Parts: sequence; structure tokens; C-alpha cells
Amino acid sequence: MDFGDFLWSLLIIYFIFFYFMVLFRIIADLFSDHTQSGFAKTMWIIALVLVPFISMFVYLITHGRAMTERSMAAAQAAQVQQQDYIRQVAGTNGGGDASAQIAKGHELLTSGAITQLEFDTLKAKALA
Repeated sequence: MDFGDFLWSLLIIYFIFFYFMVLFRIIADLFSDHTQSGFAKTMWIIALVLVPFISMFVYLITHGRAMTERSMAAAQAAQVQQQDYIRQVAGTNGGGDASAQIAKGHELLTSGAITQLEFDTLKAKALA
């Protein structure tokens, strides 16, 4: 095996890897798309098996923008969940300091949404 064959083999391996990355990205997007019916998803999978390159290009052209929007929405949701978790672990619920939490609890108490006992418990947690 000479150097040219080695480079050719590397190029082939690269394209195979790239093909599978795109294929799995399309399949993951198919299953995350809630606007398509099960029949449409099945037809796309069959097309990806029978005529892989043509169906991949057609899917990317017709659903490329929606793929990006779903990916961005999922990333934003993950970021919000991470921030909520960090606030929870840090001891703040996004409501600010203890006085803001007590004020919000007092509003709930005066509106009748919570009882005096629940307000006292909320106040104790905020001051702790």
C-alpha cells in the first residue's frame, strides 16, 4: 500500500463517517418532529434505506430550516433547565432575595391562595 492508497482510504473513511453523521441527525430529527405523522416518518425511513443519498438531500432541502429551529429550541430548553437546576441547588428560586419571596408570599396570603400556616412556612424558608 503506497501513500496515495492510504490517503484515498482516509478520504473514503471520512465520507463514510460524514454520511452516518448526517443520516443519524436526520433520523433523530424525524423522531423529534411532532408535526409529521407516523406514516410520513415511516416513508422517510424507507426512502433513506432504499435511495439514501437522494432522500438525504431532499430531506435536508425541504426540512433544513425546521431542523435548525427544533435544534435551537431544544438547546434553549436545556439551558433553561440547567439554569433552574443551578438556582435550585444554590438555594434561590429565581424570585430574588428573601424579602421578595416574603412579599410574594404575603400577596398570596392576602389573595387567599395560601393559608397563614403556609405563609409562615414560606417565610421561615426564605429567612433560613
